[in-house]
Amino acid sequence: MKKFLILILTIPLISFSQTKDLNYSYLALGDSYTIGESVKETESWPVQLSNSLKKKLNKPVIIAKSGWTTDQLIDTLNKTDFNKKFDFVSLLIGVNNQYRGRSVKNFKEGFIILLNKSIEYANYKKERVIVVSIPDWGVTPFAKDRDRNIITEEIDAFNEIIFDECKKNNITFFNITEISRKALNNNSLIAEDGLHPSKKMYKQWVKIIKPYFKNF
Repeated sequence: MKKFLILILTIPLISFSQTKDLNYSYLALGDSYTIGESVKETESWPVQLSNSLKKKLNKPVIIAKSGWTTDQLIDTLNKTDFNKKFDFVSLLIGVNNQYRGRSVKNFKEGFIILLNKSIEYANYKKERVIVVSIPDWGVTPFAKDRDRNIITEEIDAFNEIIFDECKKNNITFFNITEISRKALNNNSLIAEDGLHPSKKMYKQWVKIIKPYFKNF
């Protein structure tokens, strides 16, 4: 197993003297995994995260859509004029690049643009940006007639790009890919559509992401 799949990058967190009852703004960027396709809005991982951090993290502003590739998210953001910066920004993107057969090179170019945009939206505070790895949809019932080994290899290659760019920029990276692979033997982690994560899986993602906010 590749080294990057078992690592979570962490960076020093800034402590504030006033941490109670602070309501930080939060922008979540991505695709179907960010909006929580096939589960209720309240069951998506960004909303579960904000709900678990009440009095600290506001309900997220979500810019995401099922099927979006990096270039589609970039195009939307280029047409979006935010009237403020955000206290925190999360980014999870890339599965549709892989699904559509886009090259690693193409993905890397788009991901770098989106990572830089995320940093900009967080007012250039890199410690306020988090990146989440791409889940492995190859273990889902939807992929039963496909070559799951190839899907896994390609997802790993895309995640390696994500990990490397986060490491290069000192951005916090969360590996949820291994959690997603548990769905191969646990149907409760898959939504009714047979492809996307269930509320239960998203809850497991939140469990490893939530501690990041403890010192803010």
